[in-house]
Amino acid sequence: MHIEPVVSFAILLAVILIVPIFFERLRLPGLVGLLAAGVVLGPNGLNLFQTDSETIRLLSDIGLIYLLFMSGLEVDIEQFQATKHRSAGFGFFTFIVPLIFGTIVGRFFDFGWNPAILIGSLFASHTLLAYPIVSRMGVVTNEAVTVTIGATIFTDIGALLVLAVCIGIHGGDFDTFSLVRLLLSIAIYSALVLFGFNWLGKEFFRRSGDEEGNQFLFILLAVFVAAVGAEVIGVEKIVGAFLAGLAVNSAVGEGPVKEKVLFVGTVLFVPIFFIDLGLLVDIPAFISSLGAIRLTIAIVVGLISSKFLAAFFAKLAYRYTTREMITMWSLSMPQVAATLAATLVGVRAGLLTDDVLNSVIVLMLVTATLGPLITARSAAGLIPTESNLEPGSTAAVWGENSPSRALTVVVPVYNPQTERYLIEMAALLVKHESGKVVPLSITAAHAHMDAPELRKALQGSDLLLDRATEMSRGFGVEAESLLRIDDSIAQGISRASREEDANLIIMGWGRTTGLRARLFGNVIDSVLWASHCPVAVTRLLDSPTNIRRILVPIENLTQQAVRMVRFAEILADENQAQVTLLHVCDRHASPNRVTWMESQLRLLLAKCSPNSNSEIRIVPNDDVVGAILQESKSYDLVVIRSLRRRISVGELAISDVTTQVVKQLTCSLVMLGEPQRQSSTVLFGSNSGIPVANLSGPPEPAIEG
Repeated sequence: MHIEPVVSFAILLAVILIVPIFFERLRLPGLVGLLAAGVVLGPNGLNLFQTDSETIRLLSDIGLIYLLFMSGLEVDIEQFQATKHRSAGFGFFTFIVPLIFGTIVGRFFDFGWNPAILIGSLFASHTLLAYPIVSRMGVVTNEAVTVTIGATIFTDIGALLVLAVCIGIHGGDFDTFSLVRLLLSIAIYSALVLFGFNWLGKEFFRRSGDEEGNQFLFILLAVFVAAVGAEVIGVEKIVGAFLAGLAVNSAVGEGPVKEKVLFVGTVLFVPIFFIDLGLLVDIPAFISSLGAIRLTIAIVVGLISSKFLAAFFAKLAYRYTTREMITMWSLSMPQVAATLAATLVGVRAGLLTDDVLNSVIVLMLVTATLGPLITARSAAGLIPTESNLEPGSTAAVWGENSPSRALTVVVPVYNPQTERYLIEMAALLVKHESGKVVPLSITAAHAHMDAPELRKALQGSDLLLDRATEMSRGFGVEAESLLRIDDSIAQGISRASREEDANLIIMGWGRTTGLRARLFGNVIDSVLWASHCPVAVTRLLDSPTNIRRILVPIENLTQQAVRMVRFAEILADENQAQVTLLHVCDRHASPNRVTWMESQLRLLLAKCSPNSNSEIRIVPNDDVVGAILQESKSYDLVVIRSLRRRISVGELAISDVTTQVVKQLTCSLVMLGEPQRQSSTVLFGSNSGIPVANLSGPPEPAIEG
């Protein structure tokens, strides 16, 4: 059946939008729905799409390249550097053992040496689907977990290089000289991409400043140039895409450009790739073929067994505990991104059969389900190798280098109705720590500085600043109002805060009428991304002076947790209020793990406020959001950390605890967002921070204050 390309694209968009949502309501992965949709729409179903369609082939190829590019972009280089030697060791074990097992499986089913080795390489890589689980449990710093995460870079690169060699050998006459030439070409090409693109990326980002559109286009150009370059030297394009992701990793960082790059791939191109995979699945042939079923069982059992054996070797080599070994095994078990991409390349090249593709899809479903389930059980009893709250780790509390530097809090004012609460919040902090409040008003620039609209806006800003200054002085704190004209409200706030060397920015948003309608405006979102210092985004339902009970959910023991607790303790000290630290742990957490967490929370309190009488609550519950909401019912204020929504290569659902809590919380809220560049020595300083949530909202200005 012939369908116009525009109609085909419209159908694909409808499938991507509707099918994953339906499957997730059934508690099934959205990717399974996309594969099923491909089967239904393909030659074995409604026959709306054909695998040889130019439209489908183009979009699928882009998705394939994007998938491997995102895999490289998501590799945590800093975490890998921390344990690179042991990561290399486990990476070798979890690469070579599955490679041998897969090759044996291939030879057992009468594949030649070349396709058998390629099947082995499919076993060698892994996708960190269970990373959000270990992150939520706060055990990412456990050495066994860190080593497994670092090993990903070895397994993925190794598997892709084996793929490149196998495809090259399959392509024609191939002798020893040809093999050496190919390996030398790969080495030179890899060095050019990894070092050349890394340098170009850093230079371009440095020179382009805040031009996110051009930076986004540069990233896309880099990945497709790398893909074309790979094909020029006779290597599969996905090898170039993965190397490009590694190359621009440090240049992109954790900023908004990375979020946009991942967002485009995750919501559009990668789903089309999985739909195309579904088109290739021949369900009747798969069911009727006994050999395929035997091959499927062999591949699934071989992969799971070989990954377990690799983790066991790591246990013996590095003296890990049994629980750590099982966690390493389960983390390295899921096969999604690199495995599916390499399989499709092998099938298209005629090196692998459709039976292998069907078997690998089953392997993906089994390992993507089993791996995270085992991780949830095994990681619950792990204890981080080292604590982030060692003595001396909070040397500077408010300033960048000087603990005695006066506190400066910038309060952007826009809405007269909520201005008072924000000024009160800032005044409480400044009064406790000594310093000043800087009420800030940004007026949008006009082409003509004598425009009546600009004059009227400036008059309104002056009134807001006069009121804010008067309120600040009413609390007995120093206030220095600041009026600024700028092309962008968000940039004006960020630049003025940097010029004032602010320690904190306090912003507000009102009662929401819907998450997408008013939760976060573009102004708040942009300030969170661009600010040099922490940003307290507040929703205050009552005066801060009336706050008597404060709840602080603590997920992981990090410097950002110290900032949240310190923020809450200052408010509590000024209001004679009670602070409760809440940690929601896994229901299967061991007693040792719970005891350790409680001791660490007490250490955190001691460092933030030595004379604190705060309460510690550890609640076992698998529903983190539900537990926080239930506890919050008896509190006046919840202080929560802002987190970027992690977009996993293997999942399409994007969600985090912060987003869900903010949507449903009924009391006042302070969401403490951190700047992009991290520091472990500053509480409210100019270089500390973590990525923050990037939620869309109404057009600017959506700021209140």
